Amino acid sequence: MQSSGIISYLNKFGISISESQADQFIRYYELLVEWNSFMNLTAITEEDEVLSKHFADSLALVKLPGFAEKYEPADTDTASEDSSAFGFRLLDIGTGAGFPAIPLKIAFPKLKVTMIDSLQKRVKFLNEVISRLGLTGIEALHGRAEDFAKDSAHREQYDYVVSRAVANLSTLSEYCLPYVKTGGHFVSYKSVEAISGKENESAAAGKAISLLGGTAEEAVKYLLPDTEIEHCLIPILKSSPTPKKYPRKAGLPAKEPL
Repeated sequence: MQSSGIISYLNKFGISISESQADQFIRYYELLVEWNSFMNLTAITEEDEVLSKHFADSLALVKLPGFAEKYEPADTDTASEDSSAFGFRLLDIGTGAGFPAIPLKIAFPKLKVTMIDSLQKRVKFLNEVISRLGLTGIEALHGRAEDFAKDSAHREQYDYVVSRAVANLSTLSEYCLPYVKTGGHFVSYKSVEAISGKENESAAAGKAISLLGGTAEEAVKYLLPDTEIEHCLIPILKSSPTPKKYPRKAGLPAKEPL
């Protein structure tokens, strides 16, 4: 994986990064492959596939209307963990190996990012990535989404909550919408089948989204560069506060979707 190749590839996706940012993507890839040799992080390890299916796909948030306009590049040389140089807050639920949060943080360093994952080993990997890449304004937390959502430090505090986790949209909405501030967005990364297949997730999740204070917006389709792979973003606007009884206790959102 070469920095010039990463820069060129992401340009095709409408994203411009510096050589130093490309080097961070390379170090991230190297750590991903190294740690994947002794723990299960991803089934995708080939350079080209990681670049398209993990890095570019994670950065698809730029396709969402309003994201690029809200984001303002920061002076990363002066930003510190508590600095006002950081912009709006983004939370990644069920982040796994750090997708989409870490690629978004590398490409848009002004984002203040939090990642939550239920497996301690993955959080250890994420902290290693944060340290080795010299990232600031980003944290990895170990725990369940249902539990952190009861904490006032996190509940309804985020401008964007994102997830590439494998779960139906009703379940993901109960995990994610309690964290979104009114006027912010929960954005689910999905295959296009989620909005066009026989079991249209977006339509099926309508009741849950409404109960949780959300309003579904039009899905955004995109093609990964140099592939025929089409995915989509399903944005949900937080239009009113989430009732305090949600999310329900751990396990129920997945077992009994709203």
